[in-house]
Amino acid sequence: MAKLDQIIDDFAYLDEWEDRYRYVIELGKALPELPEEKRSAENKVQGCASQVWLVSHVAEDGADPVLTFEGDSDAHIVRGLVAIVLATYSGKHASEIARTDAIEIFNRIGLVEHLSAQRANGLRSMVKRIRDEAQLQTAA
Repeated sequence: MAKLDQIIDDFAYLDEWEDRYRYVIELGKALPELPEEKRSAENKVQGCASQVWLVSHVAEDGADPVLTFEGDSDAHIVRGLVAIVLATYSGKHASEIARTDAIEIFNRIGLVEHLSAQRANGLRSMVKRIRDEAQLQTAA
């Protein structure tokens, strides 16, 4: 899976929206497929027009655990957005996740302005779910 710094650098070299769009789809294709048993109602992200599933894993690490995430979507572009969200948050401490706003990162690389209202809302739903999970873990 691509690292966030690499994704940001790659976006800096892509001037045309079509090239960025293709790159997002490529990121989605590189995302490991989520096993069928994890595509459950419990793991489904509400508020997304496409089907999106997110699975959280907590590595017990005291008061500030490390969280990793798996995700998938039935739509190519959304799958790419999931890949960027996972690159932003997966493998980080809960406190860092709670402080990090992926929407700001999507704005910085020029993606939010090109997303439909439904996709932007779905993106916000994914980010909210991950950050809520991180806050839950730091409160536990």
